[in-house]
Amino acid sequence: MEALDKDLRSIQEVRDLIKKAKEAQVKLAAMTQEQIDTIVKAVADAGYKHREKLAKMANEETGFGRWQDKIVKNAFASQQVYESIKDMKTVGVLKDDKENKLMEVAVPVGVIAGLIPSTNPTSTVIYKALIALKAGNSIVFSPHPNALKCIMETVKLISEAAIQAGCPEGAIGVMTVPTIQGTDQLMKHNDVALILATGGTAMVKAAYSSGTPAIGVGPGNGPAFIEKSANIPLAVKRIMDSKTFDNGTICASEQSVVVEACSKEAVVAEFKKQGAYFLSAEEADKLGKFIMRANGTMNPQIVGRSVEHIAKLAKLDIPAGTRVLIAEETRVGHNVPYSREKLAPILAFYTEDSWEAACERCIEILNGEGAGHTMCIHSENEEIVRQFALKKPVSRLLVNTPGTLGGIGATTAIAPALTLGCGAVGGSSTSDNISPLNLLNIRRVAYGLKEMEDLVEQPEESKPESQPKAASMNLEDTEQLISMIVARILEKI
Repeated sequence: MEALDKDLRSIQEVRDLIKKAKEAQVKLAAMTQEQIDTIVKAVADAGYKHREKLAKMANEETGFGRWQDKIVKNAFASQQVYESIKDMKTVGVLKDDKENKLMEVAVPVGVIAGLIPSTNPTSTVIYKALIALKAGNSIVFSPHPNALKCIMETVKLISEAAIQAGCPEGAIGVMTVPTIQGTDQLMKHNDVALILATGGTAMVKAAYSSGTPAIGVGPGNGPAFIEKSANIPLAVKRIMDSKTFDNGTICASEQSVVVEACSKEAVVAEFKKQGAYFLSAEEADKLGKFIMRANGTMNPQIVGRSVEHIAKLAKLDIPAGTRVLIAEETRVGHNVPYSREKLAPILAFYTEDSWEAACERCIEILNGEGAGHTMCIHSENEEIVRQFALKKPVSRLLVNTPGTLGGIGATTAIAPALTLGCGAVGGSSTSDNISPLNLLNIRRVAYGLKEMEDLVEQPEESKPESQPKAASMNLEDTEQLISMIVARILEKI
């Protein structure tokens, strides 16, 4: 009975939150660009101001990652995302083409449901609130139960700042009693216009099957190819930096390394030099049993955990100071744990005879899991990069940069975001890094340029007979003709 009461309370809370969010959104939709921008800046400033506090709360509550890295993520979600959207036109007339008599007007979608994962809880709340408000929308968050406290605190802090800046109350809401039934009500409610789903595969599928338009992201499982022309020490550094950042909890992080046989020895030596530990076959088998659960999903016991914690879990004796665990692999498949997504400092290591074979291996890995998401290539050969760009089933091909920070737009020119679309191949509605422009509709005002008769093609018999046109002559031809005529006249005389 108690569980039932909790479900009912959750459902009722969601209905109340949506009602308030809808009322607030009507007021947001009537605001000027300047008013919206003032609110957005206040939210960004609040997120940045409390970045350390929220990072520590998230780490303490979930046990995932490192609070020091979560500070960076909170700063990215507030400061860098804000810088990328602050000058974006999202209110009123976006474009007025006088020549073609076409005007484009921004229309907020309405109330957004924001699903928040436990791996990046506080940073995702800040980011989604910013892009929703920038487009004139309100947002109601469904928090992962394992990160409820830090998510609620984040919403409290940014909501207070937003209201002080003129934001209507209720524009940023959060479920305090998160249940599956409550979240289901949120996603299926008639007054919710769009779902922003970031979380596990099951949650994303539920969002897409809810009947409400959704932007969801599939799992990442990005391989990193170190091509023989690469600066190997720098490539390894970038991969190590990326895979250890927040203990690998960002889905754009590298999951496997692919090398050519000719450079394997140098790459392995460099990984060892930089703190990686290559597991023996026996050790790899031991750890492999902890990567996936019996149902084929990732084991939460390893997610975002340190190397030391994972080694202890698998009863492995590893050297002190080990940063990443690496297992050599030759297979790819649903039942091959190292070929799957591992949100932890664990990498698979594949060796291929040529870059062409490496290319095919990367495709195989991605088609196994992670299609449409992200992969990395480290190379100085632009033609090989081009060949990878033409063939890989990903939305982001990152070149000579860490996957984690490159994919979210921190070290690249991609739009800074913490929701990364995977395109149709990955079961997503877009391949974009989600920005405010994905959260508004465009109303097009088009003036008539033609009449009906302009579109009707005249029958051949009604067309006027074409008159033969005089052949065009250039100056030289004209002079020759005149000379010929004059010569003939002189002959007759």
